[in-house]
Amino acid sequence: MIDIQKYVTEQPLGTETFFALVETTALLISFSEKYWASLGLNGARVRLLTEMAKAGGTILPSELAARIGVTKANISVLLVPLEKKGYISISSHEEDGRKRTIVLTPKGESLLWDVLPGNRSVVGNRMEGLSQEEQQQLIALLSKLRAGAV
Repeated sequence: MIDIQKYVTEQPLGTETFFALVETTALLISFSEKYWASLGLNGARVRLLTEMAKAGGTILPSELAARIGVTKANISVLLVPLEKKGYISISSHEEDGRKRTIVLTPKGESLLWDVLPGNRSVVGNRMEGLSQEEQQQLIALLSKLRAGAV
């Protein structure tokens, strides 16, 4: 048992860095999720609406799935509650009737205006432990990691 204990506690720097990043990300996400839960919302669904807004309010399901890293089948399941609540509408694509288009409704846009400022505040407060310069360095380092992962 001592051998495995030593193996898992004495990690190479790259492994230690990776797990530090994963653990920190999970902690930060938990603050955001607590905020969403306090409003009776689901962070994943708000993310879908946010990605739609980034795309100008209209997007294909396959594009939305790619943006958030889920399968096309899963995106359909995730969209059902948003459509039922009137935050999105789904219709046939204008040029290709086989495709469907997802549109952020005024109700969905209004929801984002209501809840995103509070989430920005919660998330921003968590980053106050870093100076602005350190935050910019972190963004640059994370961008470098993402570019190398592709």
